[in-house]
Amino acid sequence: MTGKNKNCGISITKDGPYLVSGSPPMKKEIITIGKEGEPETWKSGEKFEKKESCALCRCGSSNSKPYCDGTHAGVGFDGTEIASRKKYLEHASKFSGPGLGLTDVQELCAAARFCHRGGGTWKLVERSADPKLKKIAVESACNCPSGRLVAWDKKTGKPIEHKFEPSIGMATKA
Repeated sequence: MTGKNKNCGISITKDGPYLVSGSPPMKKEIITIGKEGEPETWKSGEKFEKKESCALCRCGSSNSKPYCDGTHAGVGFDGTEIASRKKYLEHASKFSGPGLGLTDVQELCAAARFCHRGGGTWKLVERSADPKLKKIAVESACNCPSGRLVAWDKKTGKPIEHKFEPSIGMATKA
């Protein structure tokens, strides 16, 4: 990792929690709903105390979320990783519009619905000659929490991504 938190790390334990080290900032990230009734932006929420190390719940059953309380051992949590090891672009579908490109790995979808904004990110990319629609397409792709969607600058051929300091965000709806 780079920046202020270059010594932060996360490891996954077998059938147990995420082990976090290096005191990364942790906070809730709240999905805000726009005028269309669809997710539009993220708003910072409750901040959690910085700890040099901690265990974060991965089973969903802890009574002290986001922290692990050991409940995983009693509920038979199976944390076997089933995600593909393919690189993102190896299984991404590609879409092209006049002002933007878009890649999409549908199986990564977290159903947060940022991509529904403005009639859908794919339609916005098709109409990306319009600067306003291009801006909304980029925002909706960049707000996708799973990494399913990536907007690409047609001129540079590079992905459009925000720069963030290492941190941990827990998504929630308002």
